[in-house]
Amino acid sequence: MDLHVYVGGAATVGTGQSLYDFVYADQTPDFPLPFTYPPFAAVVFQPLHLLPFGVLSFAWQIGIIAALYGVSWLSLRLLGVQAHRSAMLWTAVGIWTEPLRSTFDYGQINVILVLAVLCAVYSSRWWLSGLLVGLAAGVKLTPAVAGLYFLGARRWGAALFSGVVFFATVGVSLLVLGEQARFYFTDLLGDASRIGPIGTSFNQSWRGGISRILGYDAGYGPAVLVAVLVTAVLAVCAWRAIGGASDRLGGILVVQLFGLLLSPISWTHHWVWLIPLMIWLLHGPLRDRIGARVLGWGWLALTIVGVPWLLSFAQPTIWEIGRPWYLAWAGLVYAAATLATLGWIGLSRRRSR
Repeated sequence: MDLHVYVGGAATVGTGQSLYDFVYADQTPDFPLPFTYPPFAAVVFQPLHLLPFGVLSFAWQIGIIAALYGVSWLSLRLLGVQAHRSAMLWTAVGIWTEPLRSTFDYGQINVILVLAVLCAVYSSRWWLSGLLVGLAAGVKLTPAVAGLYFLGARRWGAALFSGVVFFATVGVSLLVLGEQARFYFTDLLGDASRIGPIGTSFNQSWRGGISRILGYDAGYGPAVLVAVLVTAVLAVCAWRAIGGASDRLGGILVVQLFGLLLSPISWTHHWVWLIPLMIWLLHGPLRDRIGARVLGWGWLALTIVGVPWLLSFAQPTIWEIGRPWYLAWAGLVYAAATLATLGWIGLSRRRSR
């Protein structure tokens, strides 16, 4: 469905039609899907509509598998592990996890964006790292949180250049799409309700989880802000415990986990970062600790089962936020596991010292 949105929205470029009036409803009559991405994404995707959709969708799925292999390979290389066979194994396992299953279902682009960010972390060239993150953020805003990693790692050149590249994508968008680009950045940016139903179990951010408990959209009210603050404190402790950028994979994972809980909407397919996380837990510097094995295998079991997916069968509709308390609290599963992971990282290194 999302690949249809990419292609259909991008096909409006240069036709005089409004990009942000486009909706795809063939498979989702109860929720016509609008084009919610930055205008630069439409410019990038524009050539895709020239291909037969069957050919494109098949190539897209193969591309997701290839990108997952790249994510696994880079994660292992960042840990100094001989990567090829282990990366193939993690690719074979990863395609069955919930983040990847939903990625295949929708034809999402998140695996490619995760690969771009990992390449930026892996590279020592400031211009290449900044270019990759800036372009990724231009296509979909979520990778922009990687800028916090650059700042924490004191990679000032990469941080600055990623911002320059992102604003360059905005400039290209304004040049190509004009008023439609201005409309996105002045009216649509930050409108989470347009992206999708906040309360559905597939939204595994703090805003989604707390909204399900309260029975209404909590926005960024006191409860969500407290949860975000607690996550930020644990993330800072975890960052300091792993030595920041001295553990590059661990560092970017801490930043990305914080970003996933901070975002107003973090669909399960946004949680592709759980594959590098499991690799870090089971192959990384703390792999010999019992806690690392418990968390690593626990995350794998959690994502293979797909708890948010199971909970989706118990919600009357994707639009209804309220539900029985036990279903609402169960919907915090990714958030609770993330807090446990960040807390364990911080405590584990402190005990080691």
